Amino acid sequence: MSGLSAASPDGPRLSQVPLAGAEAARMAAVRRYDILDTPPDGAFDRVAAMAARLFDVPVASVTIVDADRIWFKAIHGLDGVAQIGRDPGLCGSAILRDDTLVIPDTLSDPAACANPLVTGPLGVRFYAGAPIITSDGHRLGTVNVLDTKPRLITEADTETLADLAAMVLDALELRLSGLRLLRAEQERRKVEEAAREQAERDTEAITAFATTLQRTLLPPALPTVPGLELACHYQTDSPRDVGGDFYDVFPLGGQRWAFFLGDVCGKGAEAAAVTSLTRYTLREAAQHHENPTEVLNALNSALLLDPSIGSRYCTCVFGTLQPAPGGGFTVTLAMGGHPPAFHVQHAEGDDGGLSVEGVRPRGGMLVGALEGARFASHTFHLAPGHGLLLYTDGLTEARLPDGTMLGEEGVAAFLTARTAPDAGRLIEDTIALITGLPAGPGDDVALLALSVPLMPPDGQPATASMTRTLATTPADDTARAGQEH
Repeated sequence: MSGLSAASPDGPRLSQVPLAGAEAARMAAVRRYDILDTPPDGAFDRVAAMAARLFDVPVASVTIVDADRIWFKAIHGLDGVAQIGRDPGLCGSAILRDDTLVIPDTLSDPAACANPLVTGPLGVRFYAGAPIITSDGHRLGTVNVLDTKPRLITEADTETLADLAAMVLDALELRLSGLRLLRAEQERRKVEEAAREQAERDTEAITAFATTLQRTLLPPALPTVPGLELACHYQTDSPRDVGGDFYDVFPLGGQRWAFFLGDVCGKGAEAAAVTSLTRYTLREAAQHHENPTEVLNALNSALLLDPSIGSRYCTCVFGTLQPAPGGGFTVTLAMGGHPPAFHVQHAEGDDGGLSVEGVRPRGGMLVGALEGARFASHTFHLAPGHGLLLYTDGLTEARLPDGTMLGEEGVAAFLTARTAPDAGRLIEDTIALITGLPAGPGDDVALLALSVPLMPPDGQPATASMTRTLATTPADDTARAGQEH
């Protein structure tokens, strides 16, 4: 590049050793940009190439000055060099000043003449370096031009070199802005991932707690009742909620048995508390009252007297079983606002279907809603070959494909097309009905079935069997096969 004047290297010379405090702050700025030892970047390579072209020199570079080395972010005209020691005289000296350092003849400069770039094979005789200065005054490195022969440059040339250094800073700032955005996004994703993992752990913990609590509200197994087959199924609408449905079968002594099934309004811990109180009250009251309606009266009083219950109530069917002369059982059912039980037997004729009769005594009111609530009962014979199905309203409120509710009539119509009234089949068929609906049940579902096996040819009662199915989510209601004894 032509020009007769030179940016004078004369004047006060700066110390070749930076002050410790200033150097520590400068190195903090270098670390802030996170540029050291990064791969080649086209933006910086273009600055080095432009500098070489503008100044017509064989070598140009963009350097970052580290604590003990000068690292080349970009270099033009010199292959295989990634870094050099931080020796004074050239780049190491250029970062100690605010303006461009120009050395027309390195051999005439006391500091530069001993630099390895001057004394080594490259034989640098001319050097000019503009510091890359941050907005807060820290010098990160330099943009340099080098020649193997002495030369002069103009003040306009030094300004050009300073402009190239400013372009490098702009590129560094853009890169830093991008890094900050990337890190912020990574941190956001990390926070979201941690939140998601915590939510999953919380969900698992809630589900485990709800499942454990739910199991404490249900009998661990149905008993073996001589001459009777029992089967049950329980399915919650959500694995994270404790349902309010309940059932149980237990002995009363003297060959008498009791059973019940019901539904507490609501879900969660409050409903679980009511469910627990209801189950234990029914069991206790059954030991003191032979009439099932009196058992429901006792439950109604207990719910109304407990201040923690609030306005919660339940529906319930409570029944007793007593072996009947000639086989089967005498069943007395008391209803408290509950859907009808279905008495199922083989239909007359050859069509192979079942006869289904709804058992709902008139006058049964909700339990725990009103003082002086009245409950009704009905007694009938559960003969050999007959079955009884009890259920909660999650079954009847399940939605058909057209959006209408299945209803009691829909359940009854479904059962009439079945082929066997035994308890296990009644439960299996009803589960199939639920799972066959597009949306499944709309609420918790509890099922309890009782049946009396037919007498075999030898006249001995059939071996009692028990099937118990417990499903906690709609997805696994058929996955837990019943056990038969």
